[in-house]
Amino acid sequence: MSIDATTAPRLIASDIDGTLLDRNHRVPIRNREAVARAVASGAEFALATGRPFRWIMPVLEQLTVRPVCVTSNGAVLYDAAADRVLSAHELSPAALTEVVDVATTVLQPLGGVGFGSERAGGSVLDPVEELFVVEPHYSDNALFDGFGVVSVGELVSRPAVKLLIRNTDYSAPELYELIAPHIDPELAHVTYSMTEGVLEVAAPNVTKRRGIQWLADHHGIAREDIIAFGDMPNDIEMLSWAGRGVAMENAHAEVKAAADEVTVAHHQAGVAKVLERWF
Repeated sequence: MSIDATTAPRLIASDIDGTLLDRNHRVPIRNREAVARAVASGAEFALATGRPFRWIMPVLEQLTVRPVCVTSNGAVLYDAAADRVLSAHELSPAALTEVVDVATTVLQPLGGVGFGSERAGGSVLDPVEELFVVEPHYSDNALFDGFGVVSVGELVSRPAVKLLIRNTDYSAPELYELIAPHIDPELAHVTYSMTEGVLEVAAPNVTKRRGIQWLADHHGIAREDIIAFGDMPNDIEMLSWAGRGVAMENAHAEVKAAADEVTVAHHQAGVAKVLERWF
């Protein structure tokens, strides 16, 4: 039996951007209080995000809990309370090289391509320029600071939890249609979490669902007792698998189609609106 109006979820999994946060990248008070009440009532809470764990501290600082977090789209499980990486599923240098070769072949005639590599690390105190490296084409017009610049050869020489493929002449869905058909799912998993032209590549079968499933098994929680919230294609596996998958009103159409229900938009505290049925 899936979660209904009388059965409170035992595990709550929420995406961050476009879901738990509002338009100003803040956790609405209503969301924060609903999560706090749920945890006080005995429910487990987890963040499930495409962000690397070093980018979630500004979110955790707005919450009253320090949960285990599913980061890098499920590649890294991070214990926020202990500042410790519990597990990391990585792409090998051989797999990175093959994906880079495919993307270069497809995109070089279409305006070029840039690559970034997210490495596992072990703590938020690790030097950022060692955890996230990019090659020069990626760093052109970068949207943020905090990365090391290396050659493509160096970028693929060490295992990574996530490879980023960037071409801002195209949207992420367009890039996905260009690249994904050429990547063997036994080699790597391709997804995206923003509309800008960036694809996110992880080891095979690495998704947010996998991370949430690990947490559920760890706590002895049945799939039917899990509720998950999200808005982007990298949330689909998680929403489809959970006992109740909830898409935000601002979610992509395919995410809404995969969900059991649609709540109000992220800036209207859509997570809290659902959780308040029980907490």
